[in-house]
Amino acid sequence: MSMSAGAGTAPGLPGRTAPGGSTVQLIIVGASTGGTEAIREVLEAMPPDIPGILITQHMPEAFTRSFAKRLDGLCRVTVKEAEDGERVRPGYAYVAPGHSHLRVRRSGDDYLTELARSAPVNRHRPSVDVLFRSAAAHVGRHAIGVILTGMGRDGAAGMREMHDAGAWTVAQDEHSCVVFGMPKEAINSGGVDEILPLKAIARAVIHQVKTRAGRHDRA
Repeated sequence: MSMSAGAGTAPGLPGRTAPGGSTVQLIIVGASTGGTEAIREVLEAMPPDIPGILITQHMPEAFTRSFAKRLDGLCRVTVKEAEDGERVRPGYAYVAPGHSHLRVRRSGDDYLTELARSAPVNRHRPSVDVLFRSAAAHVGRHAIGVILTGMGRDGAAGMREMHDAGAWTVAQDEHSCVVFGMPKEAINSGGVDEILPLKAIARAVIHQVKTRAGRHDRA
């Protein structure tokens, strides 16, 4: 399933915004054990005009804000802990707070964040499946799904739903994972388009943003 993606990290990504600075495409990321460094590596490679990024990393409430702040100091994109009801903007990455599930919903030409302190899913809050399933429902073929290193199966069902809704999806390969559980389960579910080493994921995502931009009018 692996392939090379011939794209660099040059700015000026085509079709990245809708009128008013809204993001048309969304990049949806899920991770657990080992994910903090994997997410850092992916985000550090992203240009400042990349479509909006939503991230669920299994992490206690006390650490998500400082995690986002650390990434913000390292990356060209703006990284912050997600708040309820924010408009998702290009060049921004939103990290699910440790106390709530993060979802995305549609409002006109905008995507908005939504936080919920509802019951854990797959024993996790925030849950990757919750985020991925909301992307399948509200973003569909305009989403790019990324599942990184982690223990368990959180995200597998949601990634299959994203894939079936027309999203392009990628899983981190076994060799570069700290724990291959979550990517493996997503692959076994039939919801993964490509399996790539961590160092190749950002390049592949940027390539997909460029090639998919303008392919479809917004539904």
